[in-house]
Amino acid sequence: MQLSNHGVETTMMDGMMIASREFFKRPLEDKKRYTNLIGGEQFQFEGYGNDEVRSPDQILDWSDRLYLKVEPEDERRIALWPTHPENFRDILHNFTRKCGGVKDNLLQAMAKLLQLHDDDYFVDQLGEKAETNVRCSYYPKCPRPELVFGLKPHCDGTVLTLLMVDDSVGGLQVLRDGVWWDVPIVPHTLLVIIGDQTEIMSNGFFKSPVHRVMTNAKKERLSVALDYSVDHEREIEPSAQLIDEKRPALYMKVKVKDYIAGLYEHFSKGTMVIDTLQI
Repeated sequence: MQLSNHGVETTMMDGMMIASREFFKRPLEDKKRYTNLIGGEQFQFEGYGNDEVRSPDQILDWSDRLYLKVEPEDERRIALWPTHPENFRDILHNFTRKCGGVKDNLLQAMAKLLQLHDDDYFVDQLGEKAETNVRCSYYPKCPRPELVFGLKPHCDGTVLTLLMVDDSVGGLQVLRDGVWWDVPIVPHTLLVIIGDQTEIMSNGFFKSPVHRVMTNAKKERLSVALDYSVDHEREIEPSAQLIDEKRPALYMKVKVKDYIAGLYEHFSKGTMVIDTLQI
């Protein structure tokens, strides 16, 4: 879905994109201060760099990323939050707070669409330690765009993702009925991507779409995404209100922490972890 009139000020959206772009333009040595490699070798999800390399034949994505946990706020690793540009930390904090309201409104509307007894059903499923991460992604020009993806085909393992895409360079595509469709650019909208956790909890009524990012030989590209997840210590399963004789449960119960671990394992192989939970 593409959202307009979402309540996030255009100045705040522009500011978040500008701050992210300025960070990626910093000298490499400056960016390495926030590296996602401990001791230059041990991978951690938070920080600046690339995705974990799990095998020598793994196809890498053509992108740099800055990945940070922003909620719960008391679990933020502020040392990994850039201090240049100087407003990066403040604008990310404010952007996170503002988008949180958009996320709650979306989840309430989705519960209404499914005619669940409680409009807060999905919001309540998140739990007190619901996790939110920001992923700022920079896609440099690629001399051979036919050989590599900016981001390989995948589904998001989250409840949902709120995404700001580059307002002048496309590249995001979504798969439907075996055909890849370009996602149109509409400045100052927020793109909503349903995640696997919602597909499971909605018993398949909401689908987690397969999507990818193409590279560009002539232009660089930037995006900023907020990923929302159920508390990793909680379990998720199809809502009992969405199960009956005509539509039995389509997915098994799973602990979110285990699902996320499986997600990254399958992502590196280009496969979909949600397929392993189908009944």
